[in-house]
Amino acid sequence: MLDSKKLRKETELVIQNLSRRGFNFDFKKWENLELQRKELQAFNENQQSKLNDISKEIGLAKKESNDTSKLQKEASMLTAEIKNQTKQLDQLLMQINEFVMSLPNLIDTDVPDGKDETENLEIRKCGSPKEFDFTPKDHLELGENRGIDMEAGVKITGSRFKVLRNDIAHLQRALLNLMIDTHVSEHGYEEVYVPYIVNEDSLLGTGQLPKFEEDLFKLEGKNNFYLTSTAEVPVTNLFRDEILDSEILPVKYVCHTPCFRSEAGSYGKDTRGIMRLHQFEKVELVQAVESSDSDDALEELTGHAEAILRKLDLPYRVVSLCSGDIGFSSAKTYDLEVWVPSQSSYREISSCSNFRDFQARRMKARWRSKQDKRTELINTLNGSGLALSRTVLAILENFQEADGSITVPDALRDYLGKDRILST
Repeated sequence: MLDSKKLRKETELVIQNLSRRGFNFDFKKWENLELQRKELQAFNENQQSKLNDISKEIGLAKKESNDTSKLQKEASMLTAEIKNQTKQLDQLLMQINEFVMSLPNLIDTDVPDGKDETENLEIRKCGSPKEFDFTPKDHLELGENRGIDMEAGVKITGSRFKVLRNDIAHLQRALLNLMIDTHVSEHGYEEVYVPYIVNEDSLLGTGQLPKFEEDLFKLEGKNNFYLTSTAEVPVTNLFRDEILDSEILPVKYVCHTPCFRSEAGSYGKDTRGIMRLHQFEKVELVQAVESSDSDDALEELTGHAEAILRKLDLPYRVVSLCSGDIGFSSAKTYDLEVWVPSQSSYREISSCSNFRDFQARRMKARWRSKQDKRTELINTLNGSGLALSRTVLAILENFQEADGSITVPDALRDYLGKDRILST
């Protein structure tokens, strides 16, 4: 959520920044809402001033034993007017809040300009794609009938659900353990376990609502519960309505959850295999920091996600998302894209984002200085460390052998207890 004060004082700068996203700011609506607010507030302040004056007159009249009935009648009329106008003002402030909640975050100055993902800026590459001396298969050809059962997923639930068996189920569990162990022991994160069902306030806090409701799975009932679309939601909301002492910052959490997404609007995209599913697993990294540490924290968090790819010896690249591709709540995002041999291209496996104080303002999440006891909004960041289904896919395709077996990356051999899977 944007700072309303900044929006009022620097409206043109905000409009220019949001236009880089291709976002059309409704200036006439904002101007009209602000005009009404100023008029109502000025009227209320004027009426309250009159009421205060009359109250003083009533007090003096009583001291002198004078009749106060006329003054009392005026005070009652003013009180009723103020009550009515306050009700109108409250309703107007709700409209203003809804308007501000609909605005995306301001993007950083170094975010590259561009209209879509084709104009994202490559920052660096790590590793080189393997040259096969045979025609490589895609992950579904490698795993079908030997561990990836899409038909069972359809039978149990529907399209874009999977069942993993045997070696591939074990591979996913091994990856989960490797990721959490690495982030805890090497990168200093605290492991947390959170609910998979979240309430409306949690989704409002991180920016999934109100804009992205169609992408969510809402549960029936009167509680306004949703299946979480990412661990970012429940984990980041651990900070909601909290004031963190400066000595404990930065706070760094790692969490594994399943993620549930309707993938609205993505029909026809990546429908084969496990690239894009309605339910998938992620290991999520979340940080809360002071604003002065925000830039460094994004570089650090991105490096932590990269560390897993390097351990797995998977070729990847880092791209900075352009202004037309960056997420609603993000000020700056790096995507990690892993090499997928069957597609001869790099595909997203992690997004690492700095939200600055956008989420914190929605969540009322603050930190307190030890020196002067002042409070400020925290800055929040998160990133996948990594998405498990896509990591499984990348390992199957990049480490395949001519006979269809998969060489296990060195970092996973102790977790799996073998150096090859899917052997015939």
